[in-house]
Amino acid sequence: MKRVAQFAATGAIAALALTACGSAPDETTDSGATAALGSDYRPCIVSDAGGFDDKSFNQLSFDGLVRASDELGAEHAEVQSDSETDFKNNLESLVSEGCETVVAVGFALSAATVESALANPDIDYVLVDDGADNDFDGEKDAANIKPLLYDTAQAAFLAGYMAAGYSEAGKVGTFGGQPYPTVTIFMDGFKQGVDYYNEVKGTAVEVVGYSGADQGSFTGGFEANDTAKGIAAGIIDQGVDVILPVGGPIYQSAMDAIDDSGRDIALIGVDADVFVTDPSTEDMILTSILKEMDVSVYDTIMSAGSGSFDSEPYVGTLENGGVGLADLHNFEGKVDSALVEEVDALKESIINGDVTVTSYLNQ
Repeated sequence: MKRVAQFAATGAIAALALTACGSAPDETTDSGATAALGSDYRPCIVSDAGGFDDKSFNQLSFDGLVRASDELGAEHAEVQSDSETDFKNNLESLVSEGCETVVAVGFALSAATVESALANPDIDYVLVDDGADNDFDGEKDAANIKPLLYDTAQAAFLAGYMAAGYSEAGKVGTFGGQPYPTVTIFMDGFKQGVDYYNEVKGTAVEVVGYSGADQGSFTGGFEANDTAKGIAAGIIDQGVDVILPVGGPIYQSAMDAIDDSGRDIALIGVDADVFVTDPSTEDMILTSILKEMDVSVYDTIMSAGSGSFDSEPYVGTLENGGVGLADLHNFEGKVDSALVEEVDALKESIINGDVTVTSYLNQ
């Protein structure tokens, strides 16, 4: 269920997101209520087709739910989708298991989640990475859904600035899985960060693979395969020395292309700290653009388990810690300390509004 038409109407999604930009999941819970409800409360989760071991957003969301379930003393249920045709049946199976809160991971599940939520108004639903606005009217399509959204353009802006400052070739690259807003938001922020570096420094660092407005290199899917490797190789052949693949495991294809090139090319990960989730990247990962889905899912389940579920949309930002940059890890000694300080200062400038980063969530 690839919903290109849905994502063309980003204005409606932005309107929905901005209605509750500061409405973070409630991290404060009443310990007595949590203990009382813990043994009976049943949180559940359904994955996108990537599965719970994708080292990315499915895995992060799953980790957040498991951690909350353990702390609540609750028994959770999980079901993995192998393809988009599984979504409806998987959601129905969780309803039949008596789930009180159902987490659906990924924008591809939006329509099926809305359908299930409308049919089961007494169940709380959490939709990761989508506004649940399939009719584009700026409102959620079901009152019992809490959208978890992430303005990753802010963190990607920092990554773009760092990449431009790190690059010796004066060329950095990016490519994505498919041109959905939850993919291009990374690429847009990255390009804006490179452009800002050029503006500040009077340089002309080039972004290869993406020119903005959804125009760029896309693999057509979210699998690590020969197509993804070929696109990465084509970008590498243009002389980049930093590359940002956006789309779950397609970074693995970029790693293969880097190995084949025989050149020192820095990789930037997305969603999770890829250095941690995939140790095979440790020699080439510059940083990762973090989308803290594990934290927001954890906070939401903790609130729901204490009887204080809040269905207002949550938007992760640099200010509330919902997005960010991972540590440099093995690249700490390779990145100039002055550049690191500039990126830290730039983060504060974005938070206080001195520097504006645009995305589909704030246009």
